[in-house]
Amino acid sequence: MKTLRLQLRFLLPLVLTLVAAAYVAVPLLDQVTLRWFSRDLNSRGVLVANALSDSVAEALQAGKPERLEALFDRTVQDERLFAVAVCGVDGRVLQSTRAFPADLTCARSVELANRPDPRVDLTGGAVHVGVHEVMGQAPVPSVPAAAASSAPDAADVAASEAASMPASESSATAEPQARPAPMLVGRLVLLHDLSFIEKRSQDTRRYLIGFIASLGLLIALITVVVAQLSWRGWVNGVRAIMRGEGLVSPLLPPPELAPFVDDLRASLRDLEDEYRRMQGPEVEWTGERLRMLLHTQLRGDQVIVVSNREPYIHEHGPSGIVVKRPASGLVTAVEPVMRACSGTWIAHGSGSADREVVDSADRVSVPPGHQDYQLRRIWLSPEEEQGYYYGFANEGMWPLCHVAHVRPVFRESDWEAYKRVNQRFADAVVAEARSEDPVVLVQDYHFALLPAMIRAQLPQATILTFWHIPWPNPESFGICPWRREILQGMLGSTILGFHTRFHCKNFMETVDRFLEARIEDEHSTISFHDKETLVESYPISIDWPDAAQVAAWPAIAECRRRVVERLSLPSGLCLAVGIDRFDYTKGILERLNAVERLLEKAPEWIGRFVFVQVAAPTRTALDEYRSFQERVERVTERINTRFARPGYQPVHLLAQHHEPDAVNELFRAADICIVTSLHDGMNLVCKEFVAARDDQQGVLVLSRFAGAAREMTEALIVNPYHVEETADALLRAAMMPAAEQRERMASLRSTVREFNVFRWAGRMLADAARWRLRARVEARVRRLGES
Repeated sequence: MKTLRLQLRFLLPLVLTLVAAAYVAVPLLDQVTLRWFSRDLNSRGVLVANALSDSVAEALQAGKPERLEALFDRTVQDERLFAVAVCGVDGRVLQSTRAFPADLTCARSVELANRPDPRVDLTGGAVHVGVHEVMGQAPVPSVPAAAASSAPDAADVAASEAASMPASESSATAEPQARPAPMLVGRLVLLHDLSFIEKRSQDTRRYLIGFIASLGLLIALITVVVAQLSWRGWVNGVRAIMRGEGLVSPLLPPPELAPFVDDLRASLRDLEDEYRRMQGPEVEWTGERLRMLLHTQLRGDQVIVVSNREPYIHEHGPSGIVVKRPASGLVTAVEPVMRACSGTWIAHGSGSADREVVDSADRVSVPPGHQDYQLRRIWLSPEEEQGYYYGFANEGMWPLCHVAHVRPVFRESDWEAYKRVNQRFADAVVAEARSEDPVVLVQDYHFALLPAMIRAQLPQATILTFWHIPWPNPESFGICPWRREILQGMLGSTILGFHTRFHCKNFMETVDRFLEARIEDEHSTISFHDKETLVESYPISIDWPDAAQVAAWPAIAECRRRVVERLSLPSGLCLAVGIDRFDYTKGILERLNAVERLLEKAPEWIGRFVFVQVAAPTRTALDEYRSFQERVERVTERINTRFARPGYQPVHLLAQHHEPDAVNELFRAADICIVTSLHDGMNLVCKEFVAARDDQQGVLVLSRFAGAAREMTEALIVNPYHVEETADALLRAAMMPAAEQRERMASLRSTVREFNVFRWAGRMLADAARWRLRARVEARVRRLGES
């Protein structure tokens, strides 16, 4: 509708101009046409008069004009000749056809014929009056008989002289004597019918009006097309500007948009300056700030989190139902965000008592006692869990994405289960959504197909997919038989997040290898099936403890006393800890080998160096994990057999789940925290250790293959495959002076505190808010263009 209004701005003046042109041109053309026909009729009249002049002159000179009646009747049979009359030299009508008007005198005819417009209106219509003089030859004077007979000699003389003259001279002298001078014998009045001129004038007017109308229609069509193309060009230009093209890209915008771009740049700078003035100095990201962002930039839109692992598990215990938090970096990072956003978390209900605490809609409010958000549980059969979780996700995708030298296994039955479970979670998201455009946070490799499935049912949803594990290079990912389906499913996301830019680069190269998509490296976007996905790095983190939490913690000395007492450790020891799941990607075997090498190289630490490894059992249904746990136990037994002393055991393997308070107690009691992941997306254990050390003591030994190594450069960075290097780092950590520990830990704590989990979530949600705003602006521009 608005486009039509824009076009009418061009069409209405055009129509008015054409109407005015027709109003002026038609009478003018009538006059010009009439003049042309008048000249034509005059020429025709001359021809007719010349054809009739001899007969008319002969009849008039004979004094018998009535002989012209038949001639005139034959002449007026011409459709263009209305009537004919002949006037004598005395001005009387001598002969005329029956149609000649009786009241039209010869004098009146001469007067009309001399006008510029010799037209007269009769009862039968308008006629053109033409008057043509009829010339006859004057009679030759007769010679008297006496004169002729009395001058024979003169005649003879003349004849003899003529005979003696040249022929040309003779004829020249004889011609004046043979042709007497012409004389006016009458006037021929011709009345030409003008009805055919009226018909032709009407045809001409119709042709002219039709031509002007056709010309106007053609111009209007061209105007509409040009206006539509121009409008689309403007719309596309505005969309490009809204996407940042022409603002940050080196490509110049169209010249007609240059003033608009300049104004937009100025406005954006003004808004940015105003925003910064309003924000003031950079403040720490907290749950309250995240809630404010949600309500201001996302207008309080509903937030739905989807993950396989639930944040709280209800289990049957000796004294009834107990609530546990699983050992999961995902839960550690996302759960504080959900407490701040008060949304809905959809997860697989795996606890033995999970079904007993949910309502009729399979929901339960968590955390216990606070009820900050809703947990919606999805129930899976043992067969589905085996195929979807243990099979495709953890025997296929997990080793595929980790460079841990374990072969991935792909089965058709596992893939079918994976698809079915993803679809079930997508249906749950649609059921939980209160609007057409919720914010959905899809977590991890269990749901690679979920974004596209949600997009199919909720096209307006903002889908943020975060891939918590590494993304392999295209060659490695090409092992997967369903690589295209997985990539297409992930590109249903609005924003796709990874821990590092390296993983983003790997993903974009994988898409470039296996899909037909438009990739813009400069803007980190992928366009697939007319949908854009922003691929960005969002290093995940933890919830930095506030002052009240820190005040509730036991003192460092108390934590150390409890750990020493519980594990029967010697006094004055150097305590190193590792907190992991029993997973082959965490480098547990490598760190045990490093501890063994340390005790070999520095035997003076035997009896003084203790390593406590907490390894929560996980995925025990898989042979690879069971065999890995058995190998860890054998290596632990070997080290303890070699270096144990009375009252001293160098390695303590705690193969059981530890609650957050128990883990925090170990962190505060330890001198060294060892994180030797062979390949990890981020690894939050190192950040939790730093957060627990408010005394600014302790040393972090960190694998270079963990994503956290890019942020936490003050740690002792090691290659876990290099046993000597890791053992030397442990020795250096054990001997590090307190001042150096304090300097390193203070810097690490500053980094983790600033880049906490709320900043991670805030960046993603802020980007989501910008994309939602851009999508809404583009939708309005699109509606404007279509109307």
